[in-house]
Amino acid sequence: MKTRDDIAQSLAACGYIADGELSTAVALMQLLKRPLLLEGEAGVGKTEVAKALACVHGTELIRLQCYEGLDQSAALYEWNYQRQLLAIEAHRGHADAIEDQIFSEKYLLERPLLAAIRRAAPPVLLIDEIDRADDEFEAFLLELLSDFQVSIPELGTIHATSIPHVVLTSNGTRELSDALRRRCLYHYVDYPDVDREARIILARVDGASATLALQIARLVEGLRKEELRKLPGVAETLDWAAALVGLDVRDLKDQPEVVHDTLMCLLKTHEDRSRVTREVAARLLGKVA
Repeated sequence: MKTRDDIAQSLAACGYIADGELSTAVALMQLLKRPLLLEGEAGVGKTEVAKALACVHGTELIRLQCYEGLDQSAALYEWNYQRQLLAIEAHRGHADAIEDQIFSEKYLLERPLLAAIRRAAPPVLLIDEIDRADDEFEAFLLELLSDFQVSIPELGTIHATSIPHVVLTSNGTRELSDALRRRCLYHYVDYPDVDREARIILARVDGASATLALQIARLVEGLRKEELRKLPGVAETLDWAAALVGLDVRDLKDQPEVVHDTLMCLLKTHEDRSRVTREVAARLLGKVA
């Protein structure tokens, strides 16, 4: 088993700066071959964990984006009805004879869940924003997450060729079932502290100096303590850092007007933009060393 330091270094090499708890969770996920449920606010980097894992393992990332009304046909498989109808039409009068043929692999359309368990090399399966799916779909997932097998009435039970690395994410918009949680390892992804966010900026934004990265991280930390409707996530921090580097800003204190004008990268509602006035921005900037 790789240590959490080994895992942290591997993730860092792929551009993801993980803390000790997350590195431990990933290490245990790989040791136990269990799904990992990542919960936290939107924008804290949950989805990026799966992308980094695919990079670490040099394997395919298969993503299932969840939404209300998601069903098995969109997540698991569906039949190519047009080709089936054409085959039946071509064998008019002999439909019974081709029934077995039209419900064969030739006419099967793989969707993310089926694709993930049929790959020869284990992919990373990202089930993104599982909290947006319905309770019924969550219940359907239990067979896959428990035994890594799925049932297709026309073909029977399909067992995993290899066990995928499964990452589920949740923004906490609804409570997940105990049954789902029992099948997963769990980690809560919080906003990074100043030092780690500065390291993230350095790893992901070309041209950012250590001084600028630390200033950005400190100002963003201050913003998150304000009474905002939507706190800026790591993705917003990276956008802002890239914008400042592109505008040749080397020290935030030297260009307060540019700092305020570019806060649109961090503040994504009219209410928040109005709340962070020039005076508020100046106050926050004053706390940046």
